[in-house]
Amino acid sequence: MHHLGSLMTDFALARRNMIDGQLRPNRVTNATLLTAVADLPRERFLPDGLSSVAYADDDVPLGGGRFLMEPMVLVRLAQALQPSAETKALVVASGRGYGAALLSRLVKSVTALESAVALASSAQQTMKELGIENVQHVVGPMEAGAPETAPYDVILIEGAVREIPQAILDQLAEGGRLATVVASPNGGLGVAQLVLKEGGVTSGRPLFDAGTPALPGFAPPPRFSF
Repeated sequence: MHHLGSLMTDFALARRNMIDGQLRPNRVTNATLLTAVADLPRERFLPDGLSSVAYADDDVPLGGGRFLMEPMVLVRLAQALQPSAETKALVVASGRGYGAALLSRLVKSVTALESAVALASSAQQTMKELGIENVQHVVGPMEAGAPETAPYDVILIEGAVREIPQAILDQLAEGGRLATVVASPNGGLGVAQLVLKEGGVTSGRPLFDAGTPALPGFAPPPRFSF
């Protein structure tokens, strides 16, 4: 049985190993982002019984078809967004809050949008305990985005979607960037994408392949054939 002191050391070591084993070899080079990852206790953003897998190289199930995104995928998406101290960010499908907390270390403000009340309240509680004050929590339908505080310089959709809802694209500021994983229609590997808005027009480019699970509720309506 661990006492807390050695457990904290284990997590700090696991965090260091994640950075050296999963992030650096996968082209994560942003020093500010790596410092934020090193500082933020990822295990605190998981259900109690799952803290031991917080640093695994995989998506962690949160229940209800929701997952905490694999560290490498999430951190590479965050890096692609090029967050800076003046950035206003939106995280869609913020879950238990890890991605929003990570971005909060790098940007001016984060709006964390989540449809599941239990996940949102857990995120709020964890951030309160960690003293994170620049994240605003919004509960509502994820595909609608958070229009009240739009536009955003960067938007992270924390999970895979089959298509990016127009409502969310409309909330990007001019010159803004959106990152997510676009799920494969046939169940194969999805593709992480960076979307830029220039001259009012959004255009996406692929970044890398990712097996991120699709978010429930983002599926386009079924096309019935008779």
